[in-house]
Amino acid sequence: MQIQNVVASVDLKTRLPLERLLEELELSEYQPDTFPGLVFRFHDPSATFLIFQTGKIICVGAGTMKIAKESLEKLIKRFDSMKLKMPKTYSVKIENIVATDNIGKKLNVDELVFSLHESEYTPDTFPGVVYRISDPKASFLLFSSGRIVCAGTRSIADAQRAIDTLVKTLKHIKAI
Repeated sequence: MQIQNVVASVDLKTRLPLERLLEELELSEYQPDTFPGLVFRFHDPSATFLIFQTGKIICVGAGTMKIAKESLEKLIKRFDSMKLKMPKTYSVKIENIVATDNIGKKLNVDELVFSLHESEYTPDTFPGVVYRISDPKASFLLFSSGRIVCAGTRSIADAQRAIDTLVKTLKHIKAI
């Protein structure tokens, strides 16, 4: 299993001056007519932030939970250096983890749709089967090559548990 993306958020519970941030954060984008948040990117570590006036910040594109948390902390320190009043404490929440894996065998996606309840397959618009499980809560994209994408978990342990559950299910229905 490889982690591809970690989405994390923090609510600073303080209003953020997006117009000022647009002026002071190089390469930031803010087009309130099309999206209510300011978009800002760090290159080291690599992460993208969606910053809202309400004080909520969403970090996307981090490769690990550690990078997501460090990136948010670095951004908040930057706000501090801009003399914006920041809370002394805040908590970073992991919202979503996207992981990929390869089960090592080809999958017959046409057969999977009939065997996996709650699955969706529309080959005209997307080449993979969409499948959801509830424990742990996760969504999968299953491809004929054997590659899978797992999204919706909030911890690496849950992502691994979800993939393990999927593999057991695929074995049970004799798909692998």
